[in-house]
Amino acid sequence: MASANAISTASILRSPQQGLSRRGNRGGGRSRRMVVRAQSKDIAFDEKSRTSLQAGVNKLADAVGVTLGPRGRNVVLDEFGNPKVVNDGVTIARAIELADPMENAGAALIREVASKTNDSAGDGTTTASVLAREIIKLGLLSVTSGANPVSIKRGIDKTVQGLVDELESKSRPVKGRNDIKAIASISAGNDEIIGTMIADAIDKVGPDGVLSIESSSSFETAVEVEEGMEIDRGYISPQFVNNQEKLIVEFENARVLVTDHKISSIKDIIPLLEKATQLRSLLLIIAEDVTGEALATLVVNKLRGIINVAAIKAPGFGERRKAMLQDIAILTGAEFQAKDLGLLIENTSVEQLGTARKVTITQNSTTIIADAATKDEIQARIAQIKKELEETDSVYDSEKLAERIAKLSGGVAVIKVGAATETELEDRKLRIEDAKNATFAAIEEGIVPGGGAAFVHLSTYVPAIKEKIEDSDERLGADIVQKALVAPAALIAHNAGVEGEVVVEKVRDSEWEMASAFMRRGDAQGQYRYPIPVLELGRIEAV
Repeated sequence: MASANAISTASILRSPQQGLSRRGNRGGGRSRRMVVRAQSKDIAFDEKSRTSLQAGVNKLADAVGVTLGPRGRNVVLDEFGNPKVVNDGVTIARAIELADPMENAGAALIREVASKTNDSAGDGTTTASVLAREIIKLGLLSVTSGANPVSIKRGIDKTVQGLVDELESKSRPVKGRNDIKAIASISAGNDEIIGTMIADAIDKVGPDGVLSIESSSSFETAVEVEEGMEIDRGYISPQFVNNQEKLIVEFENARVLVTDHKISSIKDIIPLLEKATQLRSLLLIIAEDVTGEALATLVVNKLRGIINVAAIKAPGFGERRKAMLQDIAILTGAEFQAKDLGLLIENTSVEQLGTARKVTITQNSTTIIADAATKDEIQARIAQIKKELEETDSVYDSEKLAERIAKLSGGVAVIKVGAATETELEDRKLRIEDAKNATFAAIEEGIVPGGGAAFVHLSTYVPAIKEKIEDSDERLGADIVQKALVAPAALIAHNAGVEGEVVVEKVRDSEWEMASAFMRRGDAQGQYRYPIPVLELGRIEAV
């Protein structure tokens, strides 16, 4: 009898259509197909649809918006297990489902905005949700009054592009540790301890380094640097994801296969999967590619819970790919299964696999934290690459060799987060994650005045863009953007108990690098003064 954990091959799976077919009798007579009727749909038009959509947008945006700014409040999510106290916009947005399907469609619009912002920037999800709500609200009002929605959208796009160009010209690069600390602190909800921790981590691994966040076994939060590297390749299939909330793959103490083979046949992969299953090991496959029956087999066994596995494509191209795979093999202690050595995947033994203490795979990148036992081998590999760097005359080769040295020698700064309770731990990890993402976005794109001030100042440039637009409905799109841009600053003020319109006017009248009236100066009494050089005070945000 086959074992319950036996590896399944993709070829034995029936299609959904086959699964619905049933024989009417044992004699092979006429088949009787089960018919599944689709659930009925509600269809709404015009005012009814717009009203329901707006209601859903407002409900989700209101729940997310209360967290915005230094005086923003927390939200309690009632999930399985302990309640979760969060201050993170995208986490709140993903947790909300409305009973009314029409309203839920509106909420889904804001949820998508928050998710896309989180995927691209890693922070700013609450601000993006507030902006989206204002644009949707003003856009629906314009459509109700008879404007052409296509023309409005075109006007919005033209205005946004002009403002993006203006924002890029106004931003300035990050200047040292103080800017990094300020960005991280603000993104973490004005938590200077987290800001200092992020600054310390970047001091250790550099602005191009890798930061990883994990739970600590103690109550203390600390920064440690471990051997590891980041690869610019993500998971081959989203079916490998095992953290559905973050849409990432997370492994601890995983076995690692490193090869330059293209794996496409079931017979290549089955022996290795059976060995990994017997050891109950997590398995990461790094190969030139994994396709066809082999990929389907991995996915099937992952979904059935037989083995926890993930696969990524090897980084680089040509000879550089082979060299980088050798680097990864040394990092993990694996034996590189190279084609030119005649090594076959089907003959790979468990002893030839490497080990990674932790692996994190996103859609676009993979971070591998090595086992401490490989430290000496890594240093020897770095010395070898440095010797190659000294001997090469090629500028291109020099750049790539220097990049490999940086990846191997920089290591990974691991922030081990401690807390007294599970609820506090989750909240703290979310804040540190936001701070990390905002900091790297600032290093890459630059910084601007915070507190919504940059958006308010940008709104003053809209009239000049509007003058270049001839179509009247497109000009309405420009007006919508101009009005929406002041919403974040007004909401930040409202959450702090201050009149939003007054704040917006004071910001609009100030210089770009000066804080608005009521720009918070960090005192516990909540006093707001003006004018203040906001960039000097650290009231800054990533672009």
